This record gives sequence, C-alpha cells and structure tokens, in this order.
Amino acid sequence: MVNGFAASSLQEALEIRAKQDVVPYGGGTDLMVENRPGVSYLFLAKIPELKEIKADDKYIRIGGEVTFTQALESPLVPPLMKEAVSRIAAPAIRNAGTFAGNIGNGSAKADSVLIDFVSDAKLCLSSVRGTRVVDIDKFYLGRKKLDLHSDELITEILLPKTGLENYYYKKIGGRNALAISRVSFAGVIRMEGDKISSFAAAFGAVADTVLRFKELETMLVGKTLEEAKAIKADLLNAYSEKMVLTRGRVSAEYRKTVCLNLLNDFMTEKGI
Repeated sequence: MVNGFAASSLQEALEIRAKQDVVPYGGGTDLMVENRPGVSYLFLAKIPELKEIKADDKYIRIGGEVTFTQALESPLVPPLMKEAVSRIAAPAIRNAGTFAGNIGNGSAKADSVLIDFVSDAKLCLSSVRGTRVVDIDKFYLGRKKLDLHSDELITEILLPKTGLENYYYKKIGGRNALAISRVSFAGVIRMEGDKISSFAAAFGAVADTVLRFKELETMLVGKTLEEAKAIKADLLNAYSEKMVLTRGRVSAEYRKTVCLNLLNDFMTEKGI
C-alpha cells in the first residue's frame, strides 16, 4: 500500500513538501517500479495549476504535471519537443508520464530533457519561500543529482517561444517500441540572413547527464553555411576530443561513433 498525501492545489502541495519528507510524483511510471519501502509520496497530478500549457511574450510554459499526451495535443508545444516525447514508450506511459517526473528522475536518457538542454530551457522551482528560475544545464549536477531543495517542486518548464523551428532529432534504441535510448541527439540551428546566429547540439544517454559543448558551438556562429562547411572537419575533431562517454548497454566507442555520425548528419542536412 502506498503511503502519502494527495494535494488539490499548489499551495497545499508546497506546504506538505515543506513539512513532510515526501517524494513528489504525478504519473509514477518510473517511480512506482522502484518499490521503496517506508517512503511517503506526494501525489500532484490533480493540481490544476500544474496541468496548464500557456505562452507569454518569451516562453512556452509547460506545467510540471502536464502529461506527454497532453503536450502532443497542444498547439503551443514546439514540434521538436513533440517529436521527442512521441517516442516515449507506449500510449499508456505517455498518458501518465509528466514533464516534471521526466526531469526529476535525474536521468540523461530522459527524452524531454534532451530537448530542454538543446533549447536552453529554464525550470521554475517553487517552495513556500518563493519561486526561483534555473537554467536546465545548471539544474543537472550529475547522475541522479539535481539542484532541487528538499522543499521544492518543479512547477514549470520554460521553452523559448521562437528559434526551435530549424531542428534535427534522432533517437537510437534497441527496438522501436518501449525503447530506452542508447544514444539520442538533438540539434537546432538559427540563421540571421545568410549567417548562423546560433548552433546547438545535445547528446543524451551517453554520460551522467546530457552533453552539450557550448564553447564548440560558437565556432560556427557568425559564419555562412559555406564558411561553416570549410571548418566542419575541425569541429567534428574537436567534439571527438571533448567527448568522454560512459559505457552502457553498448561500448563507449560505439556511442562516440554514433554521436559523431549524428552530429555530422545534422550539419549536412542543414547545409554545412
């Protein structure tokens, strides 16, 4: 039998979180299979404030308890995020699984987290003390290590409202259905006139957290596609030297080869 609390409002949830030692959850698709004895849980999936998808001047704001199915049905959620979450397991899992749960699980294999990284998403972390906004890459401190205080909840994911249109996404798994990523990759390129204004490439499921090397991305900024093509080999070599990958179901060498192939394919597809 599951022990714990069920909150009907965000304020109630934050007060429980502040006073009790609880593990928050919405769908529980990963959490419940762990069967942690003696743990108390805080059920969040009935909180209206956390189930909303809305837009402001800068961001698409996805509530922490929004499910992947809900996101797929929303006209506000960018196609890149929709493509990634559409690959999550089976419909039953997408119906229950939530964005905050995918992030809070602390896994570099989480499908939505890869898109958060490549898009420079921000997280709203709320407690009875207030709300702070944290860059996604600062939130992940390592495998299963998060910048989340014991009284905080992940209440919103902030995705840029524009700039994610020109993207590339691939997920490599052992099988199509229910696949856990062996390697996943997302890339985004933005142009101003004939020059690259920004370039982002993120690699999932290959290290303790999602990998993104912003210092290498700047090598292409300000260049035309032809100028970028001229230094493509140098950029790929720089990525190869920078990548230190973990071994999973397959070798680190295989993962690096796949990562570099995906990066190369992304650039080729975008004219580099």
